[in-house]
Amino acid sequence: MQPFSTSPAAMIKSVLINRNLIHVLIRREVIGRYKGSMLGIFWSFFTPAFMLVVYTFVFSVVFKARWAGGGDSKSEFALVLFAGLLVFNLFSECVNRAPGLVLANTNYVKKIVFPLEILPLVSLGAALFHTTVSLLAWLVFYVVLFGIPPVTILLLPLVLFPLVLLTLGISWFLASISVYLRDIGQLIGILTTAMLFLSPIFYPLSTLPESYQTVLQANPLTLPVEMARDVLFWGKTPQWGSLAAYSAVSVFIAWSGFTWFQKTRKGFADVI
Repeated sequence: MQPFSTSPAAMIKSVLINRNLIHVLIRREVIGRYKGSMLGIFWSFFTPAFMLVVYTFVFSVVFKARWAGGGDSKSEFALVLFAGLLVFNLFSECVNRAPGLVLANTNYVKKIVFPLEILPLVSLGAALFHTTVSLLAWLVFYVVLFGIPPVTILLLPLVLFPLVLLTLGISWFLASISVYLRDIGQLIGILTTAMLFLSPIFYPLSTLPESYQTVLQANPLTLPVEMARDVLFWGKTPQWGSLAAYSAVSVFIAWSGFTWFQKTRKGFADVI
């Protein structure tokens, strides 16, 4: 049986060698998702925008939540909330889809030689596309309501890159283990819903008691959500030390997920 390398170099090499195939599959994924619908790709904007209106009403009007250091403006609340949702939606879209990536592509497993390890990369690419569309919508609203955004917005890719690696590692792990344990898909849906409310998206971390802050800081979404909000809206630079530590952990998780996937993929055809 063909050996599958698990080295970090193999992980990078797979991306480089298959970059054209990855691009084609991402394009097909994005176009296929909206094929036949009247609004087409505009759904990638309207869906998060609609949820933003709902969340803003519930938390700013019903619960009267406010951001520390901010005002009473509902427009401000909505944009700060949306900044956090950008991060969460990127993570949740990939993680929720990961358990079905291999199971939904059994032809790739059984019939032809195909680099299965790129499937999470395709899912991630489609999620990044939707994140970009949502970010452009956020920028339009910000410019209309508040003017030119802070220059720190240029640091957003640095904030999101470690999250991308972390998400990729988790996706590799879930795509593999779900072939053997089909219940994982159901469990992940529950966990991502819980993470939506256990991440500082609808509220700033600073408003919680110190003991709860410590617990929430163990949430892998807490740091990128807080820093994305800082660079997008508040004009603050990231916490470089924390970002470096988060990046190191993300690199390790990405490689670990890739290693797990490569070591377990030999049994995919037998189980499926």
